Amino acid sequence: MTDRPTPEGTPPISGAPARPLLVLASASPRRLALLQQVGIEPDALLPADIDETPRKSESPRELARRLARGKLEAAQAAARRREDLRGAYLVSADTVVAVGRRVLPKAETLDEAADCLRLLSGRAHRVYTGVCVLSPKDRLRERMVETRVRFKRLSNREIEGYLSSGEWRGKAGGYAIQGLAGAFAVKLVGSYSAVVGLPLNETMSLLEGEGFPVRGAWGAAA
Repeated sequence: MTDRPTPEGTPPISGAPARPLLVLASASPRRLALLQQVGIEPDALLPADIDETPRKSESPRELARRLARGKLEAAQAAARRREDLRGAYLVSADTVVAVGRRVLPKAETLDEAADCLRLLSGRAHRVYTGVCVLSPKDRLRERMVETRVRFKRLSNREIEGYLSSGEWRGKAGGYAIQGLAGAFAVKLVGSYSAVVGLPLNETMSLLEGEGFPVRGAWGAAA
């Protein structure tokens, strides 16, 4: 048996049981941390650079599904060019925050983030997270997870304080619920991990359904 390196380049313990390869089609540290939380360490990260602009009349749910598939397809093409990733499972996800049918941006400027927070203040919104799993046999499985979140009414001081933190940068809807903005959420119905970026229950179910040993490292963590 040949030891294969982890993403950090550290070889596993000699003689450790082999498991299938797994690729996360994302550069998101949040999605990586969520997988690691449940004992799954990706063997490679293959972020996909795709156009995330919503199409005309495209619903938030449809957008999340399309982007998750698009990221998977891009990662699949990249993985096929690498001999060391042959036979790997692929996981991709995308998260869309919406108020009604209005898709909120992944904020890149202060103005975008401020507009998002003012819109979300004191009201409910929905977070759609699409997740896709591709097996080594090219079988595609996917789920769409919808979560409802309600924010408290935000004061100007709270908005300005959050904007100064910089946590909003690159986040769908201009906030990261796992950070300071967790103090804004007064109600959440659905999957907390999906709002962070990857629905763990659904992801593990999809992987397990295709034969990936999702709990293979649980004994070592005890």
